[in-house]
Amino acid sequence: MAPVPIIDRDRERPQASLDPLFRLLSADLDRVNAVIVERMDSPVALIPQLAGHIVSAGGKRLRPMLTLACARLCGYRGDRHIALAAAVEFIHTATLLHDDVVDDSGLRRGRDTANAVWGNKPAVLVGDFLFARAFQLMVEDGSLRVLDILSRAAAIIAEGEVHQLITANDTATTEAAYLEVIEAKTAALFAAASRIGAVLAERPIDEEEALARFGRNLGIAYQLIDDMLDFSARPSEFGKSVGDDFRDGKITLPILIAFARGDGEERAFWRRTLEQGEQGPGDLERALRLVERRGALVETLARARVYAAAAVEALSPFPAGPLRHALAEAASFATERGF
Repeated sequence: MAPVPIIDRDRERPQASLDPLFRLLSADLDRVNAVIVERMDSPVALIPQLAGHIVSAGGKRLRPMLTLACARLCGYRGDRHIALAAAVEFIHTATLLHDDVVDDSGLRRGRDTANAVWGNKPAVLVGDFLFARAFQLMVEDGSLRVLDILSRAAAIIAEGEVHQLITANDTATTEAAYLEVIEAKTAALFAAASRIGAVLAERPIDEEEALARFGRNLGIAYQLIDDMLDFSARPSEFGKSVGDDFRDGKITLPILIAFARGDGEERAFWRRTLEQGEQGPGDLERALRLVERRGALVETLARARVYAAAAVEALSPFPAGPLRHALAEAASFATERGF
């Protein structure tokens, strides 16, 4: 296999990290994890077994951390953010279970996917169980406003996944359509998880909207890098096989850029491998070379940095301090991560 292209992301400067958020939120995260373990429980033994497989697989817990951090940033001093952060994580985990079935994925976070271990039917049904648990937690919270925000996000995520199915294998997909997909399937939950922090603290609507912008821009940056890493990551760091999007015929920004900048022969290659699904030995290696040669990876990284900067700017109405700094660093981490 051809060497995987490695993008220079200013390695000489200090690397951003999620560690500041982890340190500030460690006590709250322990409580969130306790709620997750408690609510995963079921007398049907396969449910906690399968759910625990993905929940304990080393995820970064970024989405629930956004709820915890944004609530504290807005001055919230209660406990409701704990259960709601768990609800956010359940929504996210349910979508992962369903996505892996749709994509026929065999590896996530360096481990076999739940569907690879137990099969598609149990993975889908346990995903449904986790969605139900998320909504139980929202109802127990008692806020119709929170329920509205998170239930809308869950619906938008599903719409985004269906939209991605429609645009798969279509090299005529526009960048606008691609952005609509990632805003729905990824950024919507980032935005909702952040926004409810302001709702819990009963902050003004402009602060709600600022945190929603923060989360939405962070989510877009995060997904852009995820799509870039599919062509450039080291598999040992990424936790899944490089080139999965290419093999699945997903139309992502690196492919759109490489297709637009390619010559006739290159466009014919993309149509054959993505639209017609005719992929053979050496095609992935050629795809990796083309996205690098046409500057698609560098351009995708540059776009992600624009969104990350917009996320940081959205935090400007809030008081400076360790939490705001840690959230800003999380935005930088989104563009510098290798996994």
